[in-house]
Amino acid sequence: MQPSAVVIGSGPNGLSAAIVLARAGFSVEVREAASEPGGGTRSGELTLPSFLHDYGSAVHPMAVSSPFLAELPLAEHGLKWIWPPASVAHPLDDGTAVMLERDVATTAAQLGEDRTTYKKLFHPLVSRWPTLAREFLRPLARVTRHPFLVARFGLNALLPATVFTRMAFQNPRTRALFAGWAAHSELPLESPLTCAFGLIFGISGHAAGWPIPQGGSQQIANALISVLKSYGGRVVTGSRVASLSELGRPDITMCDVSPHQFLQLGGCAVPRFYARCLQRYRQGPGVYKIDWALREPIPWKAKECARSATVHVGGTLEEIAASERAAWSNQASDRPFILLAQPTLFDPTRAPGGLHTAWSYCHVPNGWREPMLTQMEDQIERFAPGFRDCILARAVHNPEQMQAWNENLIGGDISGGAPTLKQFVLRPTWRRYRTPLRGVYFCSSSTPPGGGVHGMCGYWAAQWAISDFRAAHAR
Repeated sequence: MQPSAVVIGSGPNGLSAAIVLARAGFSVEVREAASEPGGGTRSGELTLPSFLHDYGSAVHPMAVSSPFLAELPLAEHGLKWIWPPASVAHPLDDGTAVMLERDVATTAAQLGEDRTTYKKLFHPLVSRWPTLAREFLRPLARVTRHPFLVARFGLNALLPATVFTRMAFQNPRTRALFAGWAAHSELPLESPLTCAFGLIFGISGHAAGWPIPQGGSQQIANALISVLKSYGGRVVTGSRVASLSELGRPDITMCDVSPHQFLQLGGCAVPRFYARCLQRYRQGPGVYKIDWALREPIPWKAKECARSATVHVGGTLEEIAASERAAWSNQASDRPFILLAQPTLFDPTRAPGGLHTAWSYCHVPNGWREPMLTQMEDQIERFAPGFRDCILARAVHNPEQMQAWNENLIGGDISGGAPTLKQFVLRPTWRRYRTPLRGVYFCSSSTPPGGGVHGMCGYWAAQWAISDFRAAHAR
């Protein structure tokens, strides 16, 4: 008799887990509460008809670096990546921008006295990126096969970004560029591990690029679903799971949900000790997100910003650090650090002829309800005077509204929990993705290796589940 599996949630991790299970011979059904599948990789018309926006993630360095996604024939299932000429643009007040170019030497040439240091730091790591990516996109408990490479990375990675940048770099341009990468951590830049995020996003920009999917991030989910169907699996949308008990007795249940949601799903069946662990799980900051329909491209003072789909808007290291620190102090910065994407410069399929879209968010305290529209648009105007004159329409989502469209985003937290050093190592889902409930596993970004569109949380969770299933049936 064919073993059965149910996956709750159709985000990239849930779909990845479903594919692994289906390939292993399980009958797989993915249950999705929303009317459209994809979780954080959905796209739709948020502003005006025919203007296509990404609801969640927009730019995907981790997707093209993912060992699991790389082994899937996603191109054959409709996914087409677009690589802008530069990975990231970081505009500054002098009217220029410092660019993360694909080539290490070209990037270093912009950095004055830091040129040699930058090349010495990044060249060895960029050349080993596929190996390094496999190392950090795996469960922490596994022993590394590349101790010297990991040590070379890890000696700096554990440092706070502010400490590392001031030790390693002299030029304010270099420090600002690195701070923008490190701010993807959602932690104060004075926190341990933030340097790791800076290094990872910098290395990936050189080695893999920061591409966008043609037609929007929904195309990632569509391709994964197509692969799943090729193995006999299926996705059922508009099918909310209120309790694990309603699923019957599948051999394996995979939960692409937050710890908070799991407590609701498990109810009184969740042992008290485990419930207490999940209740202590700490969420990270929320995001305040704005999408714009534009009559023309954003008029950056630094024209080179048009060479990248990703723009880090925030100025200096000190300003970015202040903005990220505020989100952890129950405050919002008047000059927020903004992650901005301008996909229609490279993908005209997302807007009517000659018109454009832009996508952006900044970090705010979890559950923040105060407006940030003026502060965000003021910050963009600082580096692109006349930006507001380009706006045809906008869609604004505060953290509460972000959670409303994707229930995994507790308080607007898009990373599945705060990646603090303690929680990164001792998260309540660290037990090889198992829960105390028989055959029930976590596979969301609240599990290792954490947030990002890479599918590796689902991949590893499904591998452990299959191993447990086979061991139990071998007895």
